[in-house]
Amino acid sequence: MTIGLSRRGRRLAASPPFPEYILENMARSGAVYDPVENPGGFVPLAVAENLRLGSLLLERMAAVREAPARILAYDTMIGSDEFRARLARFLGRKVLGRAPRPEHVAVLAGAGSVLEILFHCLGDPGDGVLVPTPSYAGFWADLETRDELALVQVPTTSADGFRLTPDRFDRAMRIAGRPVKALLFTSPNNPLGTVYSAAEIEEVLGWARDAGIHVVFDEIYALSVFGERPFTSCAQVAGELGDSVHVVWAFSKDFGASGLRCGVLVSENEELLRAVDGLAYWACCSGHTQHVLGEVIADDAWIDDYVSRVQTVLGDAYRSVTAALEKAGIPYFPAQAGFFLLLDLRRHLAAHSWQAEEDLWRRILEEANVNLTPGSACRNAEPGLLRLCFASVPAETVVVGVRRLADVLSRA
Repeated sequence: MTIGLSRRGRRLAASPPFPEYILENMARSGAVYDPVENPGGFVPLAVAENLRLGSLLLERMAAVREAPARILAYDTMIGSDEFRARLARFLGRKVLGRAPRPEHVAVLAGAGSVLEILFHCLGDPGDGVLVPTPSYAGFWADLETRDELALVQVPTTSADGFRLTPDRFDRAMRIAGRPVKALLFTSPNNPLGTVYSAAEIEEVLGWARDAGIHVVFDEIYALSVFGERPFTSCAQVAGELGDSVHVVWAFSKDFGASGLRCGVLVSENEELLRAVDGLAYWACCSGHTQHVLGEVIADDAWIDDYVSRVQTVLGDAYRSVTAALEKAGIPYFPAQAGFFLLLDLRRHLAAHSWQAEEDLWRRILEEANVNLTPGSACRNAEPGLLRLCFASVPAETVVVGVRRLADVLSRA
């Protein structure tokens, strides 16, 4: 007699919540490009990681003093008091523009856990969450897999520079066909690399306030800005967050430390924080990780130098990849932040369709051994706009990937 899984277990086994480009990245990661050892190897340009300054962070982490015995014991599920106090100070100094109270800070095992648990507490199964698109592809897995929420797209297009307007929010609300509980807004934007002005942030805040819904600002790229416009946090614009504005940040992007699994929620809604605490047991951040990162962010001089280096390195990486794209004649949309930009490959599609985009993505993967993020994964409003991530491998490797891409496109 065979004992089977539950319906949800069978559903997850049959259809894991990972897009195909991620599965391909994992499958090919054991044979990456090396100019000497593996010149035909895989060039991963689909995953948003900044691995250019990993040695600096590892060096600083290695210098942390011996960990205290208390990290071996249970602690507050949403983060130790000491770590949350240090986070509040750090976030106030470098991200939010003002220091939140430590009790308004919660720590969980990565931004994905923060988002899943946060939205579990904000919406019921079937409720809608507005998400401007193009968007980070992972939001669908974060909010739909177990929370069973429905992401309602607020589409923008290249025709007007991907501009978001209150009218577009209004229209998405009207046609949602379900109660909409929140807006999830990414600032700076992934995949566009847009840095929003204070006036644009104020417009979003005002619209959400008038609509009577929560607004969650994903500010995970706050320190990864290399353009002329500085980052402005919603906390700086709003003054007080109140009960309906919440901020998500993590060490994964700005510190290139996605493997450490340390995400942060800032909220002044005390009932919400109690609800989050009720689920935090299943997504706690390691006490040792909290201790080490707490020591790192308490070192103001090191942090200031590190952030400056991050922004310089990203600027250099961006200029390197855009120079290679321009030399190859591949059009792109300019970016100001993050580790990515959108390529405009519409003229290389066999037809104006999502199937044609998938066929092109697959051809680039198979013929060039280069992985890009398909536009469909970012829920683009139009096929042919693929994301290229330029900070997870050395600049020379990115240039090799662009050359291979250009070779495939020349035959398209």
